[in-house]
Amino acid sequence: MDSGHAQPAADQAADQAADQNAPGILNSDAFDGSAPIYQWSDEYGDVGPKIESLEIELFGDPATRHERTGLDFRRIASIEVSQEGPVKIQAINSFKDAGLHPVMLENVQLAGYDHPTPIQKFTIPAIVQGRDVIGIAQTGSGKTAAYLIPILSVLMGKAKKLAAPRPNPVTFCEGRDEVTAEPLVLIVAPTRELAVQIFNEARKFCYRTMLRPGVVYGGVPLVEQVNQLNRGCDVLIGTPGRLVAFIEKPRVLSLRRLRYLIIDEADEMLDVGWQEDLQRIMLGGDQDDGNVKYGFFSATFPKQARDMAKEHLAAAHVRFRVGRAGSTTENIKQIVVKVEPHEKRDVLLQLLNEMHGIRTIIFVNSRQEVDFLDDFLFNMRLPVTSMHSDRTQLEREAAMRSFRAGTAPIMVATGVTARGIDVRNVMHVINFDLPSMDHGGIEEYTHRIGRTGRIGHRGVATSLFTDRDEPIASVLTRTLLETNQEIPDFLQIYKPEVLPGKAIKFETESDYDPNEVQDGGQDTGEVGETGETGDAWGGAAQAENGAVPQSAAWGEWNSATSAVPRTAPDGWNSATSAAPPAAPSQNQAAAQSWGGSQPPATIPGPTGLASQAWGVPATVNHW
Repeated sequence: MDSGHAQPAADQAADQAADQNAPGILNSDAFDGSAPIYQWSDEYGDVGPKIESLEIELFGDPATRHERTGLDFRRIASIEVSQEGPVKIQAINSFKDAGLHPVMLENVQLAGYDHPTPIQKFTIPAIVQGRDVIGIAQTGSGKTAAYLIPILSVLMGKAKKLAAPRPNPVTFCEGRDEVTAEPLVLIVAPTRELAVQIFNEARKFCYRTMLRPGVVYGGVPLVEQVNQLNRGCDVLIGTPGRLVAFIEKPRVLSLRRLRYLIIDEADEMLDVGWQEDLQRIMLGGDQDDGNVKYGFFSATFPKQARDMAKEHLAAAHVRFRVGRAGSTTENIKQIVVKVEPHEKRDVLLQLLNEMHGIRTIIFVNSRQEVDFLDDFLFNMRLPVTSMHSDRTQLEREAAMRSFRAGTAPIMVATGVTARGIDVRNVMHVINFDLPSMDHGGIEEYTHRIGRTGRIGHRGVATSLFTDRDEPIASVLTRTLLETNQEIPDFLQIYKPEVLPGKAIKFETESDYDPNEVQDGGQDTGEVGETGETGDAWGGAAQAENGAVPQSAAWGEWNSATSAVPRTAPDGWNSATSAAPPAAPSQNQAAAQSWGGSQPPATIPGPTGLASQAWGVPATVNHW
């Protein structure tokens, strides 16, 4: 939880902000996402003072805040947004047009948000006007900021009137003093990783607002998070199970002051069995005045989510769809390679060598396969880490830190767990296993490849196709056609028949009925685990800083930086063995590109795979 602490003098405020042990600053507990709690003094009124040290902590180096290299604003401007509902919202063209509180507008600028994304152009004015909102947009489209900015702006200046009494930061004693957390805003996310990412964004936009964000999730002892909530909280982010556990403890958490309830990645929570917990949260606990505004945000919107929206959203809600629901983006170059099952590991190594140093996520369909592939790549001396739901919370957090920092720029994960990943400059996604039609199908494929090619950036997604993937072939081919991708020879038979002179018609997937409260999207299958991510439009963790350190190049990787303990390759001693050789000079362009915002002008493709000749083949590096 965080808001900023200040003393009467500006220099004292800066010193206090930099010193967690200074009087009046409450130290944080040792779980990821638990930032130092800065409590604003009441003497400052409705707006806190500027504190340079805190600004640097939250927003990073002022010299790089507005860098958006690689953003393709021409493509952004061409993205279509459809809206449905009885009320039509006039889109904004700049954040200055949104009627935001001046402090919130400053925070937007500090965060480096120079232009609103398509979902932000419509969602921000809708929330400012007090509408319930359904936002259907691809991952990385700016959904997190789209709801945080207007909600916090509306609450600006009202914190003292609406928020619960807060403890005196000078006299507060943990364990002795207890304050029931009574948030004004509740944001529900499917995974711990996504909850922490949203919390990090909330910290930025809560700067100087007098509002205190916090985060709770499973996998850590309840007592640590109880101690956090006992200090008070105005904006709470959490996973469904942990939120329900606290709602059942009214002395710890009460929703009676709740004004906004946001469901982020609703499709994923419903797919993995959170429906009962979500219903309990949506009922509002002890909230009884009915004055709650709702927001549903997701990349797809299956029937279960539509049914829940019918039940809770106002009849005059608005619904925005960026592109077609569940579709992919043309910013992602999609490659499908036909392989035999026994060839998959060799082809994977070839891909990783050819795209040397580029931050990559590899998707598989089971936790066992995560462990197997992680060990295989590690034994091949590649800088890999991995994550799945059976890992401890500490292991998952360590894996995320090493992936963000670039010490392990290859991540192996199950599709749903990795939806909590929101990292800038993921330039390559590899579907080692394509999702089955029984566990997510094309919607799962869309979520996976959405880790790269965030709106305004370009990326590559390579999928290894075997005969076992035949059930997804037809819809995969239609997805490739829809985004103007090359169709490999072996998928040509799955192209839909079209009459001469006619274009392929893609489903609009709109079920809006003006006589009902509806939402949008399409039905999806089940997904195997849990999870998804927030917005990478400048919303990645500040520690990442948009680039992978060059010292983390694969040829210079040290196994000691690996996040998950494992056995070293046979005959290899990390203390005495030399590091693998650096990348050959002919691959230097690719090696230098991995920390940037876009791939090289010519991205090397899978050599020897003639049907997928999509670039100049690079020399394979042998480690």
